[in-house]
Amino acid sequence: MPTLIAMRSTLTIAVAAVIAALAPAVAIAKDGDVERRGSCSGASSAKIKLSPDDGRLEAEFEVDQNRRGVTWSVRIRRNGDLAVRANATTRGRSGSFSVERRITDGPGADTVVARAVSPSGEVCTARATI
Repeated sequence: MPTLIAMRSTLTIAVAAVIAALAPAVAIAKDGDVERRGSCSGASSAKIKLSPDDGRLEAEFEVDQNRRGVTWSVRIRRNGDLAVRANATTRGRSGSFSVERRITDGPGADTVVARAVSPSGEVCTARATI
């Protein structure tokens, strides 16, 4: 018969494994912020963060390519409607860019989808609902 300590240890490990599995996909930031990892067709990485901001939404889309000086075409849509069209160039030691904009916060839930395309054709997307 397993001891109480062994059962607690097993339960603790199981809970930690579930939390670790969910953590990369979902991270809740401060005061209702929502952050999600995206995906890229190449080696780059992407993420999106949405924050309530004085009756609007602050949308932040980041792509890390690890290469400086590459200009990407970025589109951010809220509930399917184009909210942001921009070009962004990777900078700094990390070779990343971030596009931050305040967009309309409609009634109810808003789904924001960000998409970036590099000159080589790599595509990065990220989606979050707030």
